[in-house]
Order: sequence, then structure tokens, then C-alpha cells
Amino acid sequence: MRSKIVVTGMGIVSPLGCGVDQVWRRLIDGQSGIVPIDRFPVDDFPIRIAGLVPDHLQDESAGLDHAAIVSPKDQKKIDLFTLYALAAAEEALSQANWFPASEADQMATATIIATGIGGFPTITAAQKTLDTKGYKRLSPFTAPAFLANMAAGNLSIRYKFRGPLGCPITACAAGIQAIGDGMRMIHSGEAKVALVGGTEACIDPLALASFHALRALSTRNDDPEKASRPFDRERDGFVMGEGAGLLVIEELEHALERGATPLAILSGYGTSADACHITSGPEDGSGGAAAMRIALSKAGLAPEEIGYINAHATATPGGDKSEVAALRNVFSEHLAEIPVSSTKSATGHLLGAAGGVESIFSILAARDDKLPPTLNLDAPDQEFSDLNLVPNQSIQQEVQHALCNGLGFGGVNASLIVSKA
Repeated sequence: MRSKIVVTGMGIVSPLGCGVDQVWRRLIDGQSGIVPIDRFPVDDFPIRIAGLVPDHLQDESAGLDHAAIVSPKDQKKIDLFTLYALAAAEEALSQANWFPASEADQMATATIIATGIGGFPTITAAQKTLDTKGYKRLSPFTAPAFLANMAAGNLSIRYKFRGPLGCPITACAAGIQAIGDGMRMIHSGEAKVALVGGTEACIDPLALASFHALRALSTRNDDPEKASRPFDRERDGFVMGEGAGLLVIEELEHALERGATPLAILSGYGTSADACHITSGPEDGSGGAAAMRIALSKAGLAPEEIGYINAHATATPGGDKSEVAALRNVFSEHLAEIPVSSTKSATGHLLGAAGGVESIFSILAARDDKLPPTLNLDAPDQEFSDLNLVPNQSIQQEVQHALCNGLGFGGVNASLIVSKA
């Protein structure tokens, strides 16, 4: 029988602030992290809102103090997605009390940090420098800053983790796939501990314009907090967000031997491909359903044993329908009895970081028996009217097992089941 894998540390950087406890309170209270963009001119831009990580001047209690994580001098050498990962990692590792000093422990620690896009702002800024000032003015740190694996690389270097290092770059499923990869490495004996999750920081004019060209983004610029509307009949696309969600995971026996406190059990993981379309899932949700079934099988659970579903639900008209079809495929008549919510209504869509952050939300839902709401769900799509989508207010309900979904462009699907410790 395989050893159980448990979570012993969690860290969040998000549009709702930084720090797991503070972010969770704000999420449960129904607060939104969607705000007007103030980092670059957007007056003549089609998208003027995003889920931005507040700094410590904007949010005294939960804003991110960049200089406390990386010196101003060294910030010039990395992209923001790496800085977010460093901040989330420090919180997660501190909670887990995992700062290995021995070579054996360092070799037994994997670092698997996903991102959907990597250092996109570094690339666009470098292109401007190249166009206006020439190649001689490019920083030698340009390439090391934008490479997608540099969040994982910098974390490994900072904490001397010498075990497997990886970086899933699988769009919006990447964060959950990073967790799943870490689980597999622990099960196979390649690692005893893994720092896993996802990070993203691509609030950039070109990134926003590119997703707008797909008609994927909400254009409710005049009412930011109401813009992200998963499952609502008035939904018009997702709101791009940024942040990081990282977890320390390890064998249960290893955690207990060193006196760590298990926060949750990672019971099952599944991943699959739609083999359908580059941006749209199949209408019947068959690809996502396959990932969920694999996760349930690995966990040894029946569908009706799931007590809460943190849906991928980004608020695109087609995407929400496809995911609900997948859920119906798997849970059939039991789905009406299982609360389903989308926390992207509060944070926006964090792309490669979504799975890490939302897995933490799922863990906290099981820990506290408290289910986060789907904000702005004022008039559910008629096709979803039979479901409990936790509209606008959190609810108290016992949860033994929770399911978290991540579905990405390219047809990639990932599902994670977390259980009470």
C-alpha cells in the first residue's frame, strides 16, 4: 500500500493579498481582488481591469513588500513571477518548518513550480529596449529572467533543494499538474518532500491584448468587482489575475517523524487530454471527466463522497458549460447535492498559478467546513439552475473530500482530490 502524501505548508500571493489566513478570511467574506489596472496606461485599451497583487503600500495588512523578499538590486535580475513564487515559498516552508541542512534531506526535496507563461513582461520590455536602444542595451539577465523554469530554479538555489526540479507549462492546468508531478515523485521514491504549485505575473498590455483578441476576457471595465461572473447568464469572459500558490507536500511518515503537522491529505490526482481543440473543450466535457475519474480512482472514492468542488470555471460562456457537462458526466444525479463554486469570481484567473491557489482554497474548505462563494452569481445560467453553485455568500457544510479542477488551452485537464488530515 502506498504511503499517504500530506500537505505540511502553504503559501499564497494573490489579488486578495498575501498570506493564507488573511486571504482565506477575505475570500470567505466575499471580497473581490479585481481592480482597475494602474501599472501602465489603459485609457485607450480594451481591457482596463485585472486581479492585481497589492503591494504593502496599497494594503498595509496583506500587501506584498517586494524588498523584503528580494533586494531592489536583485529584483532587476528576475521577473515578477519568480518574486511571487519566492514570497509564497517562504510562507509555505516556514509553516512546514522545512529548511533542510543535511545533504540527504536536500537531495530528497523536489522543486516543481508551474507557470503558464513565465516571464512575459520581461520579454515585452526587452523587445522595447531592442527596438528603441539596440541590442547592446539589453540586460544579461534578460534570458534568465524570462525562462519559465526560473521560479523553480531560484527557489532551489535559495533553499538548497537538490532533488528533482521541474516546471509544467501547461496553461491553466499547470499548477495542479505541478502538485501531481510532486506526488508521483514521492510515490516513486525520487523525493520525500516536494515544494509544488504555480506562479504567474503576466498583467501586460500584449498579454491582455492577445487574450482579448480571442474574445476570452471580460470587458466590464466600469465595474471591476462585478466583472468575473462564473456560471452567471451575463458572464462575458474571464478577468486575468496574477499571484502564486505553493505547497510543501511529503510522505505522512516523514512528516510525523520530524514533528510536522499534516494540514490535509492529497488523496488522488488525474490528468488527461481533450484531443479536441486548441482553446475549447468538447461540449460533453469528456476530457475533463476523464481526469476527474482518474483522481477518484486513485483516491479510492465514489463520486458521491466528494463534499465540495472548486471548479475551474473562468466565466467564459463555453468553458463553464463544458466543465458542467464534465461534472454531470462524472457525478450524475449526485451533482445537485454537491456544492460547486468558482473562486475566480474573487481573484480572477491566475492562469498557471490558479491550480496552486485554488488547491489551497480546497484544503481550507475541508479544514474549516466552510465553502467559498461564487461572487456575482445573480442569475445562474438556466442550464445550471439545478446546481448548488454557492451564490454570493459562503456556506458552512461538512467536507471530508474536496475536488479541484484545472482545465487549460491545448486540451489539458488536471484534477486533484484533497481530504481532511
